[in-house]
Amino acid sequence: MASLHDLVEGVQDALGNLTPTPVILQEESTAYDLKKRLEWGEPALSIIDIREHEAFNQGRITGAISMPMAQLDEMKSTLQPQHDIYIYAESDELAHNAAQMLRVAGFEAVTHIIGGLDAWHEIGGPTEGIQEDAAPPTADAYNVVDRLKTEHDLNEAGKAQHAN
Repeated sequence: MASLHDLVEGVQDALGNLTPTPVILQEESTAYDLKKRLEWGEPALSIIDIREHEAFNQGRITGAISMPMAQLDEMKSTLQPQHDIYIYAESDELAHNAAQMLRVAGFEAVTHIIGGLDAWHEIGGPTEGIQEDAAPPTADAYNVVDRLKTEHDLNEAGKAQHAN
């Protein structure tokens, strides 16, 4: 028998995705997974940037909070345990390790964003920071057709990943 999540996803596919799918976080998420949740305005999630403060100040996912890996253990008490937590870092390995550290500490809904900030840039996700504000948009930033195609391709890749 199909799960509730599968049934809702099937109905959404038939109706053109009119409502957000209930999210069941996996150990890894794509940048598109997070962007889709933010575009729907879904509440109760935290985005954690575990890079050093200098890198965070230069550029970050809009709304991310700085929690460098070296300080993660002592700062985890500031997180809301009922929120879904998305983590990104300089590398997927560091992000995976940080997510695992939070899971061991009792946080259940923790995932890391595959590709981190670079993947976020690839799908045109909103960013903020010193470098981000100073950098003019690239030529493809206005190419809506290519951006939609990229988002579609990433969404399909994310679905294939979650199916495995």
